[in-house]
Amino acid sequence: MSADTDPTEAIPQVTAAMIAKAAARRPAPSDVPPAEPGRESTPDRTRSAQRAAQRETVPEQPAAPDAELPVRSGRSSFTSSEPYGDGHTAAGHIAAAHLSSLVQIPTVSAEDPDDVDHEAFARHRAALATFYPRVHALQSEPVGEHGLLFRWPGKGREDVLHPFPVVLMAHQDVAPVQSADWATNPFSGEIRDGVVHGRGTLDDKGSLVAVLDAVETLLGDGFVPERDVWLFFGADQESDGQSAERAVRRLYELGVRPWLVLDGGGGVVTDAVPGVDRQVAMVGVAEKGLVGVNLYTTDVGGHAATPGRQTATGRLARAAARVSRYRFAARVGAPTVTMLERVSPGAKGFRGLLLRTATRLASGPLRTVAARMIARGGPEASATVRTTVAVTELEGSVGPTVAASSARARLDVRVALGDTVERTVARLRRVVRDKQVEIEVVASSEPSEVSPSDGQQFALLGEAVGAAYPDALVVPYVQLTSSDARTFTPISDHVYRFSPFVLTAEQRQSVHGAGERLSVDSLGRGVHFYREVLRKIPG
Repeated sequence: MSADTDPTEAIPQVTAAMIAKAAARRPAPSDVPPAEPGRESTPDRTRSAQRAAQRETVPEQPAAPDAELPVRSGRSSFTSSEPYGDGHTAAGHIAAAHLSSLVQIPTVSAEDPDDVDHEAFARHRAALATFYPRVHALQSEPVGEHGLLFRWPGKGREDVLHPFPVVLMAHQDVAPVQSADWATNPFSGEIRDGVVHGRGTLDDKGSLVAVLDAVETLLGDGFVPERDVWLFFGADQESDGQSAERAVRRLYELGVRPWLVLDGGGGVVTDAVPGVDRQVAMVGVAEKGLVGVNLYTTDVGGHAATPGRQTATGRLARAAARVSRYRFAARVGAPTVTMLERVSPGAKGFRGLLLRTATRLASGPLRTVAARMIARGGPEASATVRTTVAVTELEGSVGPTVAASSARARLDVRVALGDTVERTVARLRRVVRDKQVEIEVVASSEPSEVSPSDGQQFALLGEAVGAAYPDALVVPYVQLTSSDARTFTPISDHVYRFSPFVLTAEQRQSVHGAGERLSVDSLGRGVHFYREVLRKIPG
């Protein structure tokens, strides 16, 4: 596909010219700004400059129009869901075998392209082509180094793009592992006691498999969606997310404005909302902003036997301790208020009483009190209403007897809705209170736009959740982590984040940690969920 393709023309298979054109957009080494005078360019600084030079902003686009849905008794009516049964359980076992094989291929993401195992990604793509031949017979093109973009034509002319399609997303790459923290091989893909084990089962190869199994089986049934469906599978979500940016640029060039975008994200939980003992499907309607910050400081260094009064590592440790202890102000955003209003009526016991009290306060003048009440509910609840800071990396001396001449700490900052990157960084400067500690923003993105939780798209997702999890209450929430979905907000007003799997607190903690795993039953229900989404897409 060329960049100037008319949206009304057929989409040919990708050509060498298109690949060459994409490569030509990459910045030359001369595009990278030089390092600051007096300081060598560090890998982080160079990579940050390269990423900034490569990014092209896609203008905000008009929203896709509402679909014409059949109406009965004053409300939208969708195709009846088929009850979850033995056939879906069998599909879960097939999907689990696919997931097991894919987990065994270590598609680990890396900030430095030189550290990426490109051969592993090639094997991963080959495995996908083997497992999903019908999907791979669709029109397709690569996006970035290893990303994949497929178009499944809807009803109508196959050679004419539907201007308002549906986009389903997942990513192929996984976070790095600390093997010593795992009881077994993190890339074993072992299926034991009805559970698939290994890095990527939850983030995000489980969703990848569920989407692909759903599409592959529907293609086998001869099903044709009401409108075009695009499948995007990025390969660098855990690092810089450039493949998602290129996918958005591609869709923008083709003139399509997605009616619905669905990426992995929240899940089905029973232990995340105090006082609520039923299943709650948490659908992300927005996500927090992200700031990567480096704290730098320097000293004369030398022999550790003769340290100065304030060494580089000591000064850095003091700064890191200050930001770790600091708590940003708690605030309740509109999505959180809606979530509280939907879950609190069924909350039980004393904790349920507190939840209903917080709900009443959240929409009034005492919303700050409500935010503080919510923040006391644990790390996840606190992160829902606050900007958070975590010290993730520390660098100092090159040896045990060498006083460091420089030291660095990396901060992972998640910016709450209603706050901004600029205000957050300014606050960090005041918290550090040390002019000899340099604060450098390596990468940043503002909190995302908020997608509606009262429209047709959210209702469609709710119907699909009901098919896979009949007892689940579907609520909006603000996703605490970043996703490729945020990249799609300029071209769609309905961008959601949901992984259709039951997730315990321990499983949620295992994402980017140790012991990541996904049950076969959840995987089968996930396939069913995506089949229902695809079947219920309106024309």
